[in-house]
Amino acid sequence: MASGGGLSPNRAGQRCAPASSLGVSDIDWDAPWLADWRAVGEPIARQVAAGVPQPEALNAAGRAPVCFVPQADLPEGQAYEDFIFATGQVPTREGLHDFFNALCWMQFPLAKKRLNQLQASEIARAGVGQVRGPVRDAATVFDENALLIQPSNALWAALTEHRWQDALLGLRHEWAHTRLWVFGHAALEKLVQPYKSITVHLWRVPQTVAPADIDTWLAQDLSPDKLATKPFSPLPVLGVPGWWSANAAPAFYDDAEVFRPRRVRAQVKKPYANADIVPSA
Repeated sequence: MASGGGLSPNRAGQRCAPASSLGVSDIDWDAPWLADWRAVGEPIARQVAAGVPQPEALNAAGRAPVCFVPQADLPEGQAYEDFIFATGQVPTREGLHDFFNALCWMQFPLAKKRLNQLQASEIARAGVGQVRGPVRDAATVFDENALLIQPSNALWAALTEHRWQDALLGLRHEWAHTRLWVFGHAALEKLVQPYKSITVHLWRVPQTVAPADIDTWLAQDLSPDKLATKPFSPLPVLGVPGWWSANAAPAFYDDAEVFRPRRVRAQVKKPYANADIVPSA
């Protein structure tokens, strides 16, 4: 998680900083990316906007496997993820970032619990250092920024190869029946005040997984080995057809600063690949 106050994100007790100063009253619940969140989130947001402390309003919903507590309950020097694992309590600040994090605990309880177990296990194994290991790093990226997608093989290939015109224009008809779930709470926070370059990390869900089984499937799919490979693919999220009115114009996707081509790593040839240079015997 990104840290607050300019401190390292890996120091014990540090949390990711909110992306903005907006509050729950600024959420547009008609936004298409909130379709799966509205039924639970909007009533809680109304309570918070009316002055109910955020942890209290979240707990009153009774939909999470954890308890939300004020940020001050996190002991000085204890890692946030380790505290959650040890106590079943989630330190929660006022504001959008922790609000959406809590909604994710309600929407994806098994997956969130799995991510916390992975983080706590890595902290127990390696401690909280200045640099996260690959599993903690990937788990954090997923937690903050993942978008789950159930695409066809053709659409997935176009997305992962950054063939944006193919994926978002040529295969535009497929998006009407391609299921999407915004998982990352930092991404949801940014989308309260949308801008074109907001980019999420795609995580593919097989089309055989029923919507009702997504949380169970995801909790099993989030393995240390898979996370360590960082099997993400970026997507400028406002390019999703139907999610932003401006993308109805094909020229929307011509912005190479946002819809960037895939970078190809240059292969480094060994010196003796030159016919005039041979390795010593």
